[in-house]
Amino acid sequence: MNTDLNPNPLVRFLGKPQREFTKADLVRYVRENGIEMINFRYPGADGRLKTLNFVIQDEEYLASILSCGERVDGSSLFPYIEAGASDLYVVPRYRTAFRNPFSEIPALDILCSYYTKEGTPLEMAPEQTLRKACRVLRERTGFDLHVMGELEYYVVSPRRDLFPAADQRGYHESTPFNKGAAFRELAMKYIAAAGGRIKYGHSEVGNFTAADRLYEQNEIEFLPTDPEEAADQLVVAKWILRTLGERLGVDVTFAPKITAGKAGSGLHVHTRLMRDGRSATVDAGGALSEDALRAIAGYLALAPSLTAFGNTNPASYLRLVPHQEAPTSICWGDRNRSVLVRVPLGWSAGAGEMIRDANPLERAAAPDVALKQTVEFRCPDGSADVYLLLAGLVVAARHGLEMADGAEYARARYVGVNIFDERHREVLERLDSLPASCAESAARLLSQRDAYERYGVFAPRLVDGVAARLEAFGDGDLRSRLGDDTERIMALVDEHFYCG
Repeated sequence: MNTDLNPNPLVRFLGKPQREFTKADLVRYVRENGIEMINFRYPGADGRLKTLNFVIQDEEYLASILSCGERVDGSSLFPYIEAGASDLYVVPRYRTAFRNPFSEIPALDILCSYYTKEGTPLEMAPEQTLRKACRVLRERTGFDLHVMGELEYYVVSPRRDLFPAADQRGYHESTPFNKGAAFRELAMKYIAAAGGRIKYGHSEVGNFTAADRLYEQNEIEFLPTDPEEAADQLVVAKWILRTLGERLGVDVTFAPKITAGKAGSGLHVHTRLMRDGRSATVDAGGALSEDALRAIAGYLALAPSLTAFGNTNPASYLRLVPHQEAPTSICWGDRNRSVLVRVPLGWSAGAGEMIRDANPLERAAAPDVALKQTVEFRCPDGSADVYLLLAGLVVAARHGLEMADGAEYARARYVGVNIFDERHREVLERLDSLPASCAESAARLLSQRDAYERYGVFAPRLVDGVAARLEAFGDGDLRSRLGDDTERIMALVDEHFYCG
């Protein structure tokens, strides 16, 4: 592997990919690059990374940190862990190490996993749940699932009147009409240096001014990879975006709803089914495979309960309303943004011809485009618990692959029209709907819990804990209570502004 162009300084220095990092590699990097501090980072129940700092005293102390990890109070991190038996270990995963881009003290940051006092993986931990889900999928079906997220966020900064962009017309806008480009580009540089495998970044639809503030929506999209790596990349990216915003004096939010009548921020997740390192999503002719249809069936069947991990506060359900690009009905389609599961435009036809038409001197063979086809799950938003959401999607794929009539189930829920067009009302009326509140999401999780708990993937106490947190919002009749009261809607938006 040639590492010369890799943006991660550890990869370039060590000359190997991240997944091959060892303890000896990290000790060597620390010693030869003047690193003075180690930071452990690990996800809490709120979806945000927590931090434990270590000042390196000598090589023996460094080796101890990297070999043993450290103790933490689990009851302060997860509400479903009892205080009387809450001591946990956080143990570093060497492959996740990255150079901290913000610390004035040269520092190496490493993501950690949770272990019990017996030294076994904490079955309720988000990252361990995802790990189990991936293992069981492979054992039960022979498939792996690759995923990637579309991380949408708003940058909120002082209003600037030069070169104003049109309201809600910010999609792929360039400077000087897009004011957040430099922020996005710097964030992408830091995320890539931390190991994030970025596909691209761009400005998004959401763009408006309110009083003296400018609101600009952006998106950073990642490349498909295994779900554990994808989750790690997303939580680190969110930490980097927020920290960079704080350093530069602008606000950053992943909130599902930013204000009434404006585009909210989703966390669309693309998936591709893999077997033996090759795509199993499309057949030899480039069409969706029968196995891909079964995976789609699983996404649709478990969609109501997947909202428990991907839409985790009442503001989420202000985004999931009819006649928007955020879905409300359980169906799928091709390139159709009104559906829950979308099959984006692929490259099955004309890939080589297009590049040669645009570049007459090009005579290269047509590229292999099978890996470029994905299936997009569109309802999650920035409030999502990333590890549990991806674990849930892996479970859903397995569930669909194990359904006796999975392909037929999917075909029966295919929609080839805009379901919000009045001409197609009869199509909309025959479709099941997503939950409309956290309370309903919790109820659907509890009713479908067997699919998640099967084979020991989701711990029963974890499912109970997630449901209890959702139920505590008491939002069953929230939409009717809020009505069109903009002031009360904004109070709810502000309450969950920093979610996820």
